[in-house]
Amino acid sequence: MGKSPNSSSEPHAPRWRRRKEARPAELIAAALDLFAERGFAGTKLEDVASRAGVTKGTVYLYFGSKEALLEAVVRETIVSEIERAERHVDEYTGSARELLVSYLRNWWHAVGETKLAAIAKLMMAESTSFPDLAAFYVGEVVQRGRRLLARVLERGIASGEFRPVDVPQAVRVVLAPLLHASMWRQSFFQCEQLPLDVEAYLRTHVDLLMHGITAPSHEDDTDHA
Repeated sequence: MGKSPNSSSEPHAPRWRRRKEARPAELIAAALDLFAERGFAGTKLEDVASRAGVTKGTVYLYFGSKEALLEAVVRETIVSEIERAERHVDEYTGSARELLVSYLRNWWHAVGETKLAAIAKLMMAESTSFPDLAAFYVGEVVQRGRRLLARVLERGIASGEFRPVDVPQAVRVVLAPLLHASMWRQSFFQCEQLPLDVEAYLRTHVDLLMHGITAPSHEDDTDHA
């Protein structure tokens, strides 16, 4: 039987040919999937190569180690989102309250409900086993994200929209409910009898953040507690 006009002259040629410059992005995408599924210790470079459709040697060509690959994943995903958020804060001209609400919602949509939350969970779970990676993550992600939120709170304090608070501690308190919800989605979410209503959760977080839980008529009592 003769060859069809569309048949390849190379019987074992791949169905598509990747451009060399596209390979790092493909490897990072494959690594993100596997790190999210298996954690850092449970992911092997040969598995990343297989998922990306390349050889293990190709992974080493672009990333010298599994640690370097994870760092690249973090920089190309979570750090990229922080950079986008920094530009948003730099360019924002509305109120500090609106900026804070948009910061929280954007964080959730970019990280909390995506595979990136699994990377945060991975770093928390494996920080004692891989302290150098933990230090990298704290420096590149945690501290940078905190500094950005601090800028938002300080803007509101300067404009008179927010009352003066201990900003470093307030940053931790503001972020804690988001981190809790994202970790919950990565663990017990499927086991709950009453699943987490994320929109209601975010609305309640913003309401408590902006108004507190003390009724106005009782505010004076709390001042003396």
